[in-house]
Amino acid sequence: GTVLLMARLARHSAELTLPSPEALIGAAESSFRVPVLLFLLVLLSRGLGQSGLSVVSLGIVGKAAGERPGWLIGGYSCLVAIGFMAAFTAVKIAFEQGAADWREVWTAIGWILVGFAAVSPLLGRSAAACLLATTAAPAATETTLSQAMATPAFWVFGFATSFYGLVASGLSLFNQSLLTERGFNRDVFLTITSLAPLVGLVANLGGGWLASRLPLGRIAAAGLALQACALGVFPSVGTLTGIYLYAAAMAFAGGLLTVVFFSVWRQAFGVAHLGAIQGAAQLLTVVASAAGPVVLAVSQRATGSYAPVVMQLGAVSAVFAVAALVVPMPRSASSFGRNAS
Repeated sequence: GTVLLMARLARHSAELTLPSPEALIGAAESSFRVPVLLFLLVLLSRGLGQSGLSVVSLGIVGKAAGERPGWLIGGYSCLVAIGFMAAFTAVKIAFEQGAADWREVWTAIGWILVGFAAVSPLLGRSAAACLLATTAAPAATETTLSQAMATPAFWVFGFATSFYGLVASGLSLFNQSLLTERGFNRDVFLTITSLAPLVGLVANLGGGWLASRLPLGRIAAAGLALQACALGVFPSVGTLTGIYLYAAAMAFAGGLLTVVFFSVWRQAFGVAHLGAIQGAAQLLTVVASAAGPVVLAVSQRATGSYAPVVMQLGAVSAVFAVAALVVPMPRSASSFGRNAS
């Protein structure tokens, strides 16, 4: 409903025109023509609606995954990635087939969401029945949100996966500029954009398989270390082979870290307060993802190049890799076999 209102507001309001540079310069003297209603609708759709749906889906999958959730989490990660790819493709096709502007696309998305909202109560009953067994009798080791936040594991995994979000959001927005700075043209950018998600899907499945066999700290450390290496060598990459290897490494690292983010909260803290714990962790990722483009833009403007900030991000990723490897998991090793070792 919020998306529909935003589309209608945009269609009928001339105030949605973005301010010109001159208007930005004179902002101290005159107010922006940004409707309060538009701000509230964006907040409802992105800050509450989208984040709320994400927390719900993560909570359902986390609680239904059982004691060895590797394959299910890997499959869920794949579905999320495929959903994003399908959404971008559908929007591209809509514009190619004559959609007037983004308002028509948003209106269509709004009606699709209304349809899902109508069906979701029917799905809720089966989901509730599936989850009763996991939530009816919490174990003595179940932890509350405050208890979870008092452990080093919450902050290490929370900040490490959020840092991945910061890197991913910043690089994805400025990816073409980064490649141009290294001397690569737009065709290379388009090729990477097409192939990287496929590598990420493979990493999702591989990470799901590993999650049932190895401690998540090791998987997170591997993903962060791979990301650190890719970021560290990027400023010196000068060949097509090198740039494709860089893109593949980043995509594979992202696939592993996505599985870790989806898996670690149940393994570490149980299911009784899983939704609250995952919601708090996701808050960290949202803030970090919003900061990613700002970090790259400010650094590039200050130094005239993306190379310094990319190498600095690689160094931070290496620190997080060590932290993920050594941080103790709160639950006993017997709770999840080798997963919590």
